[in-house]
Amino acid sequence: MSELETIRVSAEKPYDVVTRVGALELLPELVGETERVALLYAPVLAERAKELAAGLSAQVTMIELPDAEAAKTADVLVQCWDKLAEDGFTRSDLLVAFGGGATTDLGGFVAASWLRGIRFVTLPSTVLGMVDAAVGGKTGINIAAGKNLVGAFQEPIGVLCDLSLLETLPADDLRAGLVEAIKCGFIADPVILDLVEEDPADALRWDSDRLAEIVRRGIAVKARVVSGDLKEATSQGATVGREQLNYGHTLAHAIEKLENYSWRHGEAVGVGMVYVAELARALGKIDDALADRHRTVLQAIGAPVSYAGDWADLRDAMSLDKKTRGSTLRFVILNGLGSPEICAGPDEQVLEDSYGCVV
Repeated sequence: MSELETIRVSAEKPYDVVTRVGALELLPELVGETERVALLYAPVLAERAKELAAGLSAQVTMIELPDAEAAKTADVLVQCWDKLAEDGFTRSDLLVAFGGGATTDLGGFVAASWLRGIRFVTLPSTVLGMVDAAVGGKTGINIAAGKNLVGAFQEPIGVLCDLSLLETLPADDLRAGLVEAIKCGFIADPVILDLVEEDPADALRWDSDRLAEIVRRGIAVKARVVSGDLKEATSQGATVGREQLNYGHTLAHAIEKLENYSWRHGEAVGVGMVYVAELARALGKIDDALADRHRTVLQAIGAPVSYAGDWADLRDAMSLDKKTRGSTLRFVILNGLGSPEICAGPDEQVLEDSYGCVV
């Protein structure tokens, strides 16, 4: 899959996503002659962050973020702004976000909001970050009302996915990230599903060629989608742009909120995909084989496929989802493998009955 080692995202400001072992070596080239660089990093990457800083000729401000979703708060955002102000960051300077999806989400929003926008680079260290959060320019934080409700679109100038970073990634985190790649398989590239199903254990090995291909294919799906619809213009029916990347996310975000973000994002997305597959089955959009395939492929890698939360609480949480328009709840569903569409305002009883198949 060498042709997918470098993937071009042809959005408003085109940039490359490089996915290979040793990709971090390209960071000095992206930094160039920049005078100041803010390096925001996850705690587990502290030593690697120091090594990266030492390899840059710029003046580097090191900012360690809280772990995982704890980084995506207004308090942390303000702390980052204060540090940039203290060190005199201008619009010609650069921010680097080094970590998982939460780190790149927060880092991108810092970059988008500081002086109304400065350049930034993402260095995703997890499968989830590589196939989802670090690519596409969506940035944001969580608030008490829900996940990612405050944010901005800010495209990076480059994304470096160094596959060697996956060596120390906990198995549960790798598995959760793989779910996001599986999502890309259902909405656009079924080869991803074939690769997982052929050898699930190999797909879960950080250094396997199979996982590298799955990650690159997932990135390629996202790159194609966001290149055509960067800012998620409202979709209708079978005309679906960037919104298709939210497949499984409506219920997933509600689960994450109710569980105080103790669930990994990919775990919640897996359950969310099973739910919308049941919804699509109930609406006569997909057959039993495709609906059931959601469960079997997720079970093959040991990902959750059920959730026992209260439906009324979940329904309330979904009402504030970003895909809702006015009072109309919207879901991305399938009308066939690789063929997503928008389901707007489905019958409330069908929604609840479909959830009964997930509990």
